[in-house]
Amino acid sequence: MLRTLRNWLRRAAGAPTPIPDALWRATLAHYPFLARLKKAERTRLHRLATHFLARKQFTGAHGLEVTDAMAVAVAAQACLPLLHLGPADTPEDALHWYDDFVGIVMHPDAAVARRKFMDDAGVLHHYDEVLTGEAMQHGPVMLSWPAVQSAGAHADAGYSVVIHEFVHKMDMQGGGADGAPPLPRGFMGTASAREAARHWADTWAPAYQHFREQLVLAERFGAPAPWLDPYGASAPAEFFAVACEAHFVQPERFAEEFPDLARALRAFFRQSGVER
Repeated sequence: MLRTLRNWLRRAAGAPTPIPDALWRATLAHYPFLARLKKAERTRLHRLATHFLARKQFTGAHGLEVTDAMAVAVAAQACLPLLHLGPADTPEDALHWYDDFVGIVMHPDAAVARRKFMDDAGVLHHYDEVLTGEAMQHGPVMLSWPAVQSAGAHADAGYSVVIHEFVHKMDMQGGGADGAPPLPRGFMGTASAREAARHWADTWAPAYQHFREQLVLAERFGAPAPWLDPYGASAPAEFFAVACEAHFVQPERFAEEFPDLARALRAFFRQSGVER
């Protein structure tokens, strides 16, 4: 009921100002994984991105001025995972996945965050972590503008910091970032939410463990390094986010490397039967 009321209020407020055609075309041209979308998908993405921009607030850190081009670059990539999750007539309904926050903070370069952890001996350690992006539960998304922009030049690596951070937000809808987002009813033919969660775990846990083992073999014994970003080995949530990046940026290569994960992601993002 609350979501229905929220959607009604948004529609009653009128349609948001559309993204100018020239700016939209330039954005798609910069990112190969957006440029290759079919016409119907580009139209749908344009509508999603337009509504996204009407609902989010961009702030520049350290004196950075966030331009329209920067905001549209973020919106287009952030909305790509939502492309087929909303109804055909109102695709913007899928933006409910991002309803837990409004702010997007753009940095002129990578950010440095002060971290701490306690080791097994009970000793507290402090360290600095360099970040190109960060998604906070029920809080804003932080992005480094150079990292956002570089996704166009590094598409072969399956890289998009925007997709990475925004699928973290989707993952968090299940209660926290753990690599197990809320699954739709009947996910991949399962009969219950519990069965769906078990199927997801049975698919992702072995792939994550195998990926970590591949990295160890590469680092210690000179075996070929896996194609996927090694940051995915740091936690199941990061493996999910890195996999989603690659799935959207380099879907053919990702499906070749991780066929079971590709099938799971196509089902989760409802990409089967996509209109061409």
